[in-house]
Amino acid sequence: MRWGRFGVTQHGRMKIKSAEFDRSATDLKSCPNWNRPEFAFIGRSNVGKSSLINMLVERRDLAMVSGTPGKTKLLNYFIVNEKWCLVDLPGYGFAKATREKRADFNEAVADYIEKRENLRCTFILIDSNLPPQPIDLDFLRWVGTVGSPFVLVFTKADKLSSTSVEKNIAAFMKSLDGWWQELPGFITCSAKTKSGRDEILEVIAESLASKKAERSSGQIADA
Repeated sequence: MRWGRFGVTQHGRMKIKSAEFDRSATDLKSCPNWNRPEFAFIGRSNVGKSSLINMLVERRDLAMVSGTPGKTKLLNYFIVNEKWCLVDLPGYGFAKATREKRADFNEAVADYIEKRENLRCTFILIDSNLPPQPIDLDFLRWVGTVGSPFVLVFTKADKLSSTSVEKNIAAFMKSLDGWWQELPGFITCSAKTKSGRDEILEVIAESLASKKAERSSGQIADA
C-alpha cells in the first residue's frame, strides 16, 4: 500500500447493476463455500459503515442503518453484480454487547481476516471527525501483523471543514509512521456527498482485473 490518496482510472467507473443480500455467517466455518472474490468493510462502532455501504451500491436500505452503535453482529454477505461479494463485518468496540459476545465477534472477525482465502481487501473505516483513537490504532496494529491487504477509508468528510478533516487525517497517518516500510493508502469519503465512492470502486475493480489477468496467463491453474 502507498501513502496518499487513491486516484481514479478507467477501472474506477464500475457500474453497480445489482446488489443483493445473500446470507449472514456467525463464524468462518459458516461462511459460503464459493470462489467469489470478497471485499470486507469494518470499523469501530458508529463510524458510518452501513451508510457507506448503501452509498457504494446506491441502495438506501441494503445495509441496516441503526442509531444503536454495534448493531451489526454477524458477517453479512452481499452479492454485487452477480460476480463479487461485499462483506459487512461486525464493528470492533460494541457499545452494549456482553464481554463474552464481544470476544466471540472479535474471534470471528480475526479468523475471517486471517484465514479467508476469498478475501481480496479489507476497507478499514476511520472517523475523519476525530483525532487518532486508540481502538482504531490497536486494530490496525493487529491487521498489520496478518499480512492481508487493506485500505483506510476516512468517513464523514462532510461533517467538518476540509481543513479540519485534513488535520485529523494527517495526525492519524503520522501515528502510523514507523509501523511498516510503507504507509497504507487511504480514501476520504462521505456517504452524504458520495465523495470517495469512485475511489473505493477503483480499488475493487483493479483487484478484480488483476485476478482475471492471472487466470488468463495461467498463473493460478491449480486454483
